[in-house]
Amino acid sequence: MGGLMRLTVFLSMFVAITLTSQAQYLLPITKDEPTKQFYTTLDIDSAAKSPVNLLLDLQTSLTWLNCRKLKSLSLLRLVTCQSSTCKSIPGNGCDGKTCLYRQPTPLGVTPVVTTGRVVQDRATVSKASLPRFTFSCAEEKRLQGLAPQLAGVLGLSPGQFPFWRQVTSAFNIIPKFALCLPSSGTGHFYVGGANYYRIPPFSGGSNPVPMTLTPLKNIGSGNYLLSVQSIYVGRSPLSLSPNLLEGGAKLSTVVPYTVLQTDIYNALARSFTQKATKIGMFEAPRHAPFTDCFDEGASSRNKRGLKNVPVIEIGVPGRAGEVKWSFHGENTVVRVMETVICLAFVDGGKKPKESMVIGTHQLQDYMIDFDFSTTLMAFSDSLLLHNTSCSTWPSRK
Repeated sequence: MGGLMRLTVFLSMFVAITLTSQAQYLLPITKDEPTKQFYTTLDIDSAAKSPVNLLLDLQTSLTWLNCRKLKSLSLLRLVTCQSSTCKSIPGNGCDGKTCLYRQPTPLGVTPVVTTGRVVQDRATVSKASLPRFTFSCAEEKRLQGLAPQLAGVLGLSPGQFPFWRQVTSAFNIIPKFALCLPSSGTGHFYVGGANYYRIPPFSGGSNPVPMTLTPLKNIGSGNYLLSVQSIYVGRSPLSLSPNLLEGGAKLSTVVPYTVLQTDIYNALARSFTQKATKIGMFEAPRHAPFTDCFDEGASSRNKRGLKNVPVIEIGVPGRAGEVKWSFHGENTVVRVMETVICLAFVDGGKKPKESMVIGTHQLQDYMIDFDFSTTLMAFSDSLLLHNTSCSTWPSRK
């Protein structure tokens, strides 16, 4: 069965596939609008369920949280330093016999790293019990920078102990998960099991939404990276030095707007501005953190309700050649005043650590699926093109 599944996925590499929501485990995703942070709610605690809100982070290896938010601290099981669990955790250490985890802060230019004790407790995922959920305890001060309602960070990295891998390993299901980040309302987080999802709305049949597959690059780096072959604005390719794209694009669920190396940003902004002015927009003063802003002028929304601005596309490898990930008005610009919108990309400087980090504003209202049985990522069209969005909660057949 596994071999057949892999074969099916690879044969589908360049073909749009239908998603129908039968993921085995579902969790909600909420957006905190003031901070632009996305989080899920997870029940932890053997004695009395303690719902905790945790920031979604694609780079954190092991979930960490302020354990004082839990109702029964005395029931937490300490992980010992000599255990196989401790030895398998990236960044582990010891305090006597107790296992420690070096907790990176996902926010800020220079992440702060502190240590916390590694513990286990039961977690509830879609009414199923995960008896030995492994995470680490953090001090209250570690929560600085997080939205007030958040208790910590849910690890979703490609490593050995992220939340999704603990769930798929415990229940012996396909190692995969998917995110649908909402622009408003409640989105959804699928863990494991299904090869297809049912995209809302649920009337009128299965409502198929095309998905495109591309390989994940260098998973051992601890990041979700895509190879980038080209970038387009309004279907015209940007003229870029090939070495600028060599590092690929990193996906992030904590960076609010896509960050580009200066030369990439300048080429993108220049092309976008040229095309925007041709459709009746006028350049306007900048609004930090954005550099290129526009008075909408004669521009308007198209028949799908999307802002009528140039489409931005990223060319990534498919099975039979380049495929394009397209971003439309709601994901390419942001409104800062009644009639002023800004290009929702940020100049990251001449020598950033990564030349391209795709942020959450660009990922909103797309279904993004990570399958580690094939090391492929699938991405949908913007759900807005199908008159729906991530904020419509999925149901089971």
